[in-house]
Amino acid sequence: MTRYGMVVDVSKCIGCYNCFLTCRDEYAGNAYPGYSAPQPLAGGNWSRVIEVERGQYPHVKVNHVTVRCMHCDNPGCLKAATDGAVYVRPDGIVMIDPEKAKGQRSIVNACPYRLIEWNEELGLPQKCTFCAHLLDAGEPEPRCVESCPSGALVFGDLDDPESQVAKLVASGRTELMHPEFGLGDKVVYLHLPKKFVAGTVILGDIDEVAVGATVSLKGADTTRV
Repeated sequence: MTRYGMVVDVSKCIGCYNCFLTCRDEYAGNAYPGYSAPQPLAGGNWSRVIEVERGQYPHVKVNHVTVRCMHCDNPGCLKAATDGAVYVRPDGIVMIDPEKAKGQRSIVNACPYRLIEWNEELGLPQKCTFCAHLLDAGEPEPRCVESCPSGALVFGDLDDPESQVAKLVASGRTELMHPEFGLGDKVVYLHLPKKFVAGTVILGDIDEVAVGATVSLKGADTTRV
C-alpha cells in the first residue's frame, strides 16, 4: 500500500513562491467534490513560504521554508473533529471532509502548526490535501511539487525503498520541524535553519582581511555551527 510523504530541502528553496501560487491556482474558487470545497479568493493559504532571516548587516543569511499540512500519523485535528469530519486515508493523507466539517472551528485550533485555515464564507476548516484528487486521477505528485523549479520538494511513496523520498528519509539526514509535538509528520525537512555565525577577521596592524584564517568559537554552548 502506498504511503505518501514529502521531503523539503530548505537549501534548495529559492523563494520563488511557485508552490504557493500553484496551490492558489488549483484551489482558489475551485471545488473538488469529496475532496475539498473552494479555497477563498482572498486568504486561505494552504501552502506557505516562511522567510527566515538571521544575522545582521553586512552578514545576513536568508532561508525560505515552505510549509503545508504535515499529514501526521497522529493528527490533532482528527481528535478534535466529530462525525468523521477528519479522516486519514489508507495512503496516509489526512483529509477534512468538506461537508461533515462545516461549522467545526475547533478543528482549526487543534493543529499545533496552525496550518488549517478557516473559510469564513463557507464556515469550514480547510488545508492542504496533497492534491489527493490529482493523485487519485493518476498524477504522480501535487501541484506544488510539479511547479518547484529547484527540486526543493520531493514527494512519493515512503514505503517504496526505491523512491527518492524514501531514500532521503532512510539517509537519516531528515528532521521534523517540531519533533516535540509527537505527531508523526510525513512532511520532513533537510537543512532547516540553524545557528548562523559570520564575520570578518581583520589583521589589526595592517588593517587588512586575514585570508584563510581559522576561527574557533568558545563559550557555554560548544555546539559547532
